[in-house]
Amino acid sequence: MRPAAMAVAAVAFGIAALLVTMGGHRLAAIEAPEIDVIDESDLPDMPPPEEGSTSAVEPEALDAEAASRPVAPEDIAPPPLEQGDLVREAPRPPLSELSLALPPKPKMPDDWDGTTLFQPVASASGLIEAKGFSVAIAGVTPVDVGENCSYEGKEWNCGTRARTAFRSFLRSRAVVCDVPPQSERGVIVARCRIGKQDVGQWLVANGWAKAEAGGPYVEAGKKAEAEKKGIYGPVPTRIEMTLTPVGTSLPAVEPPPSEPAVEEPAQ
Repeated sequence: MRPAAMAVAAVAFGIAALLVTMGGHRLAAIEAPEIDVIDESDLPDMPPPEEGSTSAVEPEALDAEAASRPVAPEDIAPPPLEQGDLVREAPRPPLSELSLALPPKPKMPDDWDGTTLFQPVASASGLIEAKGFSVAIAGVTPVDVGENCSYEGKEWNCGTRARTAFRSFLRSRAVVCDVPPQSERGVIVARCRIGKQDVGQWLVANGWAKAEAGGPYVEAGKKAEAEKKGIYGPVPTRIEMTLTPVGTSLPAVEPPPSEPAVEEPAQ
């Protein structure tokens, strides 16, 4: 078996050598392409560049000049600032009150029954000003002084008349409102009463204010509108006040009797 294997290997080696020889002859048969070489002596003579021409400037010189050219030589450094012209701005207010410590709410005594406001003044129907407070009666919608109402095609200034009626009702009597005595000054919505009479109930029941939706005076407001009271009714008639009734006259005043002349005795 060993001589046979050697014979097979020798035959394979001979075939490989034959293939290599044939491939070399095939590559030699392919001719390399010819390359034309330009002779510099055949080129025409170029004229020298003129003075001042940009083509004579080397690229490196252009880059160096562009990199070193100052844009504003006098403003290389910022000018000095005078300290006297600087003004410190006030700090801005906080964006939210969540981080601020709010004052504690005042504790009311157990027997507290409201704050008494003396000599109240009605600035509008449903608005009271007294003792530095501005109280809006809770449960009602105030009638603005400049508001006009319409009844059967006739307009009239119901806002001014409503304020006058409210002032006549108050008559500078003390009003007790559910306002904490230490509360901040400003418009406060609270219920008020004079004695045992609810101020909001009186305003809505007489038609001098509108009841808020879902409030305690809705039924009273519907009744006042159905009965055409206050702002829902006609223009109030003006009563003319006269000193004497029509067709009569004051009695004539008689002059006092003249006193007799006193004669002086002759001397």
